[in-house]
Amino acid sequence: MQLPRSSGILLHITSLDNEFGIGDLGEGAYRFIDFLQRSGQTLWQLLPLGPSAAENSPYSCYSAFAANPLLISPTDLQRRGLLTTAEVESLHAAAGPVDYGTVNKQRFEMLRTSFERFKSPVGDPLREGFATFCALNQTWLVDFARYKALTDHFGIGDWSQWPDRDLVARRDAALEHWDRELAEPIEFAKYLQFLFMLQWQALKSYAGEHGVRIFGDMPIFVAYDSADVWAHQDLFYLDEAGKRSVVAGVPPDYFSATGQLWGNPLYRWDAMQERGYEWWIDRLQSAFCYFDLLRIDHFRAFEAYWEIPADAETAVDGVWVPGPMDGPFRAARAALGPLPIIAEDLGLITDEVHHLRDQLEFPGMRVLQFGFDSYDDPYHRPVSYPQQSVAYTGTHDNDTVLGWFQQRRQERHEDPLLDEVIDLNDPLPHRALIYVVLASKSDTAIVPMQDVLGLGSEARMNVPGEAAGNWTWRCPPNGLNEDVSGWLRHMTEVTGRI
Repeated sequence: MQLPRSSGILLHITSLDNEFGIGDLGEGAYRFIDFLQRSGQTLWQLLPLGPSAAENSPYSCYSAFAANPLLISPTDLQRRGLLTTAEVESLHAAAGPVDYGTVNKQRFEMLRTSFERFKSPVGDPLREGFATFCALNQTWLVDFARYKALTDHFGIGDWSQWPDRDLVARRDAALEHWDRELAEPIEFAKYLQFLFMLQWQALKSYAGEHGVRIFGDMPIFVAYDSADVWAHQDLFYLDEAGKRSVVAGVPPDYFSATGQLWGNPLYRWDAMQERGYEWWIDRLQSAFCYFDLLRIDHFRAFEAYWEIPADAETAVDGVWVPGPMDGPFRAARAALGPLPIIAEDLGLITDEVHHLRDQLEFPGMRVLQFGFDSYDDPYHRPVSYPQQSVAYTGTHDNDTVLGWFQQRRQERHEDPLLDEVIDLNDPLPHRALIYVVLASKSDTAIVPMQDVLGLGSEARMNVPGEAAGNWTWRCPPNGLNEDVSGWLRHMTEVTGRI
């Protein structure tokens, strides 16, 4: 897949600046698109949009298809008459990191209020659109709404522990009973997904009109506590009680000496193949309703994945198991046509993974921060980036580029490799490092917003292996200023990305 020479910014929706304590699909998102256009950027890369299942991580969601209701804009609901001005103003919060505990409580109270008005004549203009949305998305929406209503009712995300064993086994009589018993919360869950899609479609259209493509992100695995695993138990490695028998993770690497124990259930690729990879086709089709481009996280697992016993305490004792190779993608191409996919090919990558990526013609990733540890390994140094690749200063898992640079300077008296690239005494080293990435041969260059703003390690989005304290960073209120956009546009022009 050949992409045009271009650049963009990585900034998750939750990190947008607004007055509500968490970024959403409201005015802050539209301001950011305007900023991208002024800055000469044509890509907005996001983290996954799904509803978080654990520690507020967008990479651990209780649905592979649904979106996070926390991102629904209250100001849009006010314009539609579903909230009052006073109700919206009650959500105002000071600028700063996301306080998920407060935000979750306030947002869902607000959304419940809007739902009550939606059921009144105020909701009449939306009724037909809601019915159409439910009909078009029933393949995933029905079980997602059931799962959400049931987890709230029982107070248990682990569906294998629900007290109704017939429900755990998904017997028809039990499903029919609980559909009647929880009819309203099931409807509420569907309503929230409808609101998100309504707002998302408007935002995506605005982005397209302003020359900005939306670059999404898909975790390869899904959470165990999810609608997907409950609804498709035969597609995952589970024991007779529905518990995980093996789980996903990665062996010891750059980020962790004991590897990363993610805990996601592993796919039964043989069962998926027997069904023509139908679930994966549906998942990709859904993703491309949201995004123009899609990054597949942990792409290497399609070649081979790290299988860890479910009772292991760390990822050290795992083994490599062959993946499905190109099977899911060939099936998806036959059903959907060309796939604008970028392969996240970081970590312990073998020649076989590179071959699979190239066979599928997916661009891979190159990350500046990984390129300066050895003279003998230039793979991630900008001078070696191939045209068909996506270049980054860092990802959501890295330190900010300034934090990384400052740490290196503290640890090293000399830094000859990095000295070949920039002046180590540059007063604005983050800008110099961004320029190096933009000037590379990579068709696509992406820079996290924290790097654009020259922020240090305090602005880091995620520290792999640390469960708490991540995903809270937000763009400061004055971040999208003319100095920043003017400099970024100039650099983009100089490096031929406009």
